[in-house]
Amino acid sequence: MAENGKSDYFCDMNRENTNIGADIEKAINILRAGGLVAIPTETVYGLGANALNEVAVLSIFQVKNRPTFDPLIVHIAQGSDLGLYAEEPSEMAWRLAEHYWPGPLTLVLKRKSIIPDLVSSGLETVAIRVPNHPQTLDLLSQINFPLAAPSANPFGYVSPTCSSHVHQQLGAKIDYILEGGESKVGLESTVLDLSGSAPVILRRGGLPEEELESFLGMKIQKTLSSSRPGSPGMLHSHYAPRCTLLTYSGDDWHETSADLSPFEFSEAYWIRFSHELPGVDKRRQLILSKTADLNEAARNLFRSIRELDNRGASIIYAEKVPDIGLGRAINDRLTRASSRLFG
Repeated sequence: MAENGKSDYFCDMNRENTNIGADIEKAINILRAGGLVAIPTETVYGLGANALNEVAVLSIFQVKNRPTFDPLIVHIAQGSDLGLYAEEPSEMAWRLAEHYWPGPLTLVLKRKSIIPDLVSSGLETVAIRVPNHPQTLDLLSQINFPLAAPSANPFGYVSPTCSSHVHQQLGAKIDYILEGGESKVGLESTVLDLSGSAPVILRRGGLPEEELESFLGMKIQKTLSSSRPGSPGMLHSHYAPRCTLLTYSGDDWHETSADLSPFEFSEAYWIRFSHELPGVDKRRQLILSKTADLNEAARNLFRSIRELDNRGASIIYAEKVPDIGLGRAINDRLTRASSRLFG
């Protein structure tokens, strides 16, 4: 990893003979024809298809190998379009949309019948947001349908934060990858369920829950895991590399690594929050933020997991970050990534 915390290789912009480009008109024509286009957002890259076209939506599930019980997020061009797809949005929904959109907040609301069952996995609700990325907002403004767009990666694997990640994972399986640079947030959106009597956070993400609670003037209940998810990112195991990933807190690395043989310890890789471990090969460590900046750590999280996975690591030890603000979402991703081996 380079000194600035960015990978020189895994977000390489110099590619040949790929389906990556900045041609929005080409992307629009593909989407209108029912094809798949990876779109850049401020959170992660999404795999977009016409949300009103069930055949196109089904291809998302097929390409990602995603179970159809896991609902998709619908991306719209502007907050004023909310009422086109949600049934009688509440005053709270309109307030949140006006204040936070475009941005990393997804709202779950009662859906209108125009949204296919497949998009919502048979639920009576739909997850909606306006992404904060100029190319994708431009694209959305020129089409007359919303986009269903989960993260552009095989189901359960590390989410992509640049176009080359998408190409490495999905390559020729999709029609086009719209180039939009690196994602500025690096974590998926926060999901807030407004379909019941009180708001509930279903997924921690790029908008810290403390900020939402301050804006709404209330404590918000959290339901963060489910075998029958009401939004993406609620499964116990998700965001996982191919290798084993284990988490630990701060100086507990001594206890965490105590069962390793000297050889296993020397072969392990480490993801650290802000400083290196003494006595461990620096080449086997990646630092999320040397200034202990949680925003920078979030941007570097998925990229760091992916880089070590691509190096052929058999085991990664990942340090949890301070459990405040955006740190809660980072720790959530680490916990889910450590739930299993990715096969």
